[in-house]
Amino acid sequence: MTIAIFGATGKLGGHIIDQLLEREIPASEILALGRNTERLEQLAGRGLATAAVNLDDVDGTAATLSGVDKVLLISVSDPGQRIQQHANAIEAARQAGVQHLIYTSALQAPTTILELAADHKATEELITASGIPATFLRNGWYTENHVQDFAAARGNGAIANSVGEGGLATASRKDYAEAAAVVLTTHGHKNKAYELSGDTAWNYNEFTAAAGKVLATPVSYKALNAEEERERLLCRHRRVPRHPQHQHTRWRPRPHIR
Repeated sequence: MTIAIFGATGKLGGHIIDQLLEREIPASEILALGRNTERLEQLAGRGLATAAVNLDDVDGTAATLSGVDKVLLISVSDPGQRIQQHANAIEAARQAGVQHLIYTSALQAPTTILELAADHKATEELITASGIPATFLRNGWYTENHVQDFAAARGNGAIANSVGEGGLATASRKDYAEAAAVVLTTHGHKNKAYELSGDTAWNYNEFTAAAGKVLATPVSYKALNAEEERERLLCRHRRVPRHPQHQHTRWRPRPHIR
């Protein structure tokens, strides 16, 4: 069995590789694919097969996947521009005769109104149309994405956003990686979708209380309305210095970090 991982050089990919090795999958049977050549060299040093891939080159990517049984496609982290890259990876897997394609999607991707999930919905549809037996790992929000909130609490004793009383059932990258490793190493997962999240939802009042305990200092939460949130984000954007060559680059929200 050979497992290829697109995005192996990222944080989630690294955790998945660790989980596979813990499950005694031989390093030589894991093909790590990515663009970060320094990280690929590190993985090669651990005995993994590695290859730098260019997803604009479908034929070249298909050749790289020759002999691979399972492919894990970790979603590209650039919303709005990743669908074509996903499509190319899927077509390369189809041409290579891959028998099982696993994709890291988003919670309730086919039905959610979350704008970031639109790319995932489209990718799931492309995978289904390809005819490759697939599994969709619909990952929820990562706990690590809230490091910036903790930094705000430590810096000025306050956190502000427009989430209000909304709850978040986050989980760590390591937890999501374990789920991926289970699907990659056990049977019965083809043509299934798994909705994955943390066991317990938390809100920002609970977050600030926990942060206050850790920091041993009071931390407050300010719930903003939509207009206040918009103005806060615009002010933050205006304060960010930009290189002259980027003066005409449009600002985009922070992508979902993989």
